[in-house]
Amino acid sequence: MNKLLLIIQREYLSKARKKSFIIMTLLTPLFLIGIFVIPTLLAMNSDDKSTVAVIDENNFADLKFVSSNSIEYVDLNQLDFEQNKSSLIEVYNFLLHIPKVDSLSQVENNIDIYSENQMSLSIKQIIESHIDKQLTNIYLKRKGIDLNKIKNSESNTSLRTFIVGENGENTKGNSEASFGIGLIGGFLIYIFIFMYGTMVMRSVIEEKTNRIVEIVISSVKPFELMLGKIISVALVGLSQFAMWIILGFVFILIANGFLSTEIDITSLNAHEGTLQSDINDSLMALPLKSLLTTFIIYFLGGYLLYGSLFAAIGAASDQETDSQQFIVPITIPLILSFILVQIVIDNPHGGLAYWLSMIPFTSPIIMIARVPFGVPLHELILSISLLILGFLFTTWLAGKIYRVGILMYGKKASYKELWKWIKYKD
Repeated sequence: MNKLLLIIQREYLSKARKKSFIIMTLLTPLFLIGIFVIPTLLAMNSDDKSTVAVIDENNFADLKFVSSNSIEYVDLNQLDFEQNKSSLIEVYNFLLHIPKVDSLSQVENNIDIYSENQMSLSIKQIIESHIDKQLTNIYLKRKGIDLNKIKNSESNTSLRTFIVGENGENTKGNSEASFGIGLIGGFLIYIFIFMYGTMVMRSVIEEKTNRIVEIVISSVKPFELMLGKIISVALVGLSQFAMWIILGFVFILIANGFLSTEIDITSLNAHEGTLQSDINDSLMALPLKSLLTTFIIYFLGGYLLYGSLFAAIGAASDQETDSQQFIVPITIPLILSFILVQIVIDNPHGGLAYWLSMIPFTSPIIMIARVPFGVPLHELILSISLLILGFLFTTWLAGKIYRVGILMYGKKASYKELWKWIKYKD
């Protein structure tokens, strides 16, 4: 036991003292914030508009193209399309052409748009939506239907969601917040398992390549060395989590202080104020402590399960390029669960979500995606228990490979070789 603790201490300190570890710990929160915040700020502050030249050979008086924040329409009906096509495309982003038709009803299927490059899907949809709205209004007007009455009769339903507890109490819910937390949580688990798993593998390969392991193995058992590496990296991960949480709180405090001085709350309209209040209430209603606890449990369980396999891969490889043949099969469940997160979030209580959250190789990502929507306690306990059993099995399996592979040099291991190593008796 003392030897195991010494290995954990040595491995932890060697990784935690590296400049790369300190830099990553400090920069990762800024990087994650940048991923979500910078595109939003750029989109909000962007003044770029797409210019669309319009040539309507029919000159329908009712068909009007009104510019918006993203698109500026320019009426050029007086120009000849064929003669000016090339020159207009050079000046404007797009050229919209409505050829001569017999009636307005034929317009929707006879609209062409030209550009030097392929137009984006969002711009295409905005233009189509604008034309559809204009045509619909024209049809309704011609039938004598008052558009104002239609607008006044339109409704904008917003469901208030509540979660009913065992004692009948109501808790305010928010599907959007649960969706976001589930998706981000699954994504982070996916990234962290890969990141820390490969850290273990590289550490094993490095010691094996430098022949350091031959000295270490003379005083400790191979299994203790493997377990020490896995646990030390887990502690490194938890240390980074703790630092990120602290830095996150500091950033929130700074941001709140900055926003309170820069933004006049009284200038917000009623809708914006209500929306902000609903978001705050929804976030406060979420069981953040239990979500964080569950996240840590599934991160540790998932990492320990996959980390032991990564350690075994490192022991079976002389260099990192040799490890690729083994990495792909063991990470397929991890990649598959990440791909299926969207489906699970759409139906978090369905059969697919249930079974994927019970399989140890997929549960770390899938269960984290389900938890914000509410998971029965017995399902959570069963899933964690199966994850622990899965970790114990992969650790035993990896130990069999590690004890033999760590001292094998110069021979590229195959799956047949790994099976022989597993069958070796103690």
